[in-house]
Amino acid sequence: MNKKTFEVIILNGRPAAGKSEVIDYLKQIPVDERMERYHVGEFVEIDDFPFLWEDFEDDDLREEMGLPRLISNRTFEYRGKTYDGYVFKEKSYWNFLIKKINHSYTKLLRDRPDFHKNRKTAILEFARGSEHGGFKTAYDHLSDEILRKAVTLYIKVDFEESMRKNRRRYNPDKPDSVLEHALEDLKMEMLYKESDWEGFASDPEYLAVKEFKVPYGVFDNMPEKTDRPGVLGAHLEEVLTRLWRVYTGR
Repeated sequence: MNKKTFEVIILNGRPAAGKSEVIDYLKQIPVDERMERYHVGEFVEIDDFPFLWEDFEDDDLREEMGLPRLISNRTFEYRGKTYDGYVFKEKSYWNFLIKKINHSYTKLLRDRPDFHKNRKTAILEFARGSEHGGFKTAYDHLSDEILRKAVTLYIKVDFEESMRKNRRRYNPDKPDSVLEHALEDLKMEMLYKESDWEGFASDPEYLAVKEFKVPYGVFDNMPEKTDRPGVLGAHLEEVLTRLWRVYTGR
């Protein structure tokens, strides 16, 4: 531990909860101030959404070539009806995305072995619903190397707020955009209405994952704070200051 900044922050929450807005806010803060207030140095993001969307696009290209889709379908069934929208053929692919995060982090340290010694932070971002295994299953697939160093920041909104913000950010011209992509309402309901977060975070300070205890903090984004930089910054500082105390004391 470098005693100044978090090494790895796992950033979780429902879709459109405010994860990307928190990252965007941190980017605007000068690094010295960011380290002092939030214990986050220069940082690298590893988000599973670009992996996911690239696989959908790759399947589209295969289909254009007359080849079979390997990973995804263009339609999904829900409550006995068929709807348009990408879904994975196998639920296990959600865990494959976690393996991609592990792999990206390993390559980061391979190429920059002094990364954490230089007070830099890796931010790993993903959302999970109970339907595709939940957070507990996702964390079980994170590498020991990550879990040994990590803390978790969970952005908390209920499902209705997640749906509202998901609709608000939708830009049909940029379905691949981290800040402007959105899910169809029915797919949101199917994938994310049920969440295992509350049960997973039953301990007030730690997430139990394999033999590890991962410190965590909750950024309560109801009412919405991520649309007001001053309010966002103050609450984020409060949450991360408390999380830093748990992290350095474990």
